[in-house]
Amino acid sequence: MTVTTYKWTIEKWHELVNSGVLDGQKVELLEQNIVHKSPEGIEHSYTTENVVIYLRNLLSNLAHVKESHPITLDNSEPEPDIAIVRLPETIYRNHHPYAEDIYWLIEISQRTLKKDLEQKSFTYARNSIPEYWVIDLQNKQVIVHTQPRDNIAIDRLVRTHKLYFKGTGNREQGTEKCPNSFGDCYKYLQVVTYQSGVISPLAFPEIEIALQKLLLF
Repeated sequence: MTVTTYKWTIEKWHELVNSGVLDGQKVELLEQNIVHKSPEGIEHSYTTENVVIYLRNLLSNLAHVKESHPITLDNSEPEPDIAIVRLPETIYRNHHPYAEDIYWLIEISQRTLKKDLEQKSFTYARNSIPEYWVIDLQNKQVIVHTQPRDNIAIDRLVRTHKLYFKGTGNREQGTEKCPNSFGDCYKYLQVVTYQSGVISPLAFPEIEIALQKLLLF
């Protein structure tokens, strides 16, 4: 017997949310699927709250720092732990932040490192989120993702190199390969791990963010 999983569009997802059926449920929409969110441990909760306070002080009048609220992407509506988005705040009275509103996203990883580094990284890169940080509490490091290879970049590869990502078509020799499927191409081309020092986000290169203010355990 073949089992078909229902794929939720953003419009249908909003209808479901507005109906109240999901009230009290810890879920989010990822790649058109409704997925459960992991419960927050003490370290996760404490880190998120304190990093938000720190960033709001640093980015006052430069950006709005949102804590654990939805963002609306192409086929997903995740709730990143922290989203740094453009001002003014009033533009979010009628919609969640879109990809073009986002400076960078931060996930706090305690039990969700694989999901944050794979599934969410894939989704964020495809939606052209310019910068994505994972605060890895287990390994005491911050993993910074930049240079997303997104829909625009993939389209350029297709047109320039005549790449075939599905079916039996051949790739031209010497071109950059995307193994298995078209979806494998969506990723961040630069991933850097930090354990000490400071990080300056791409959107605000004059701002220095101290690692000791992010890695609190």
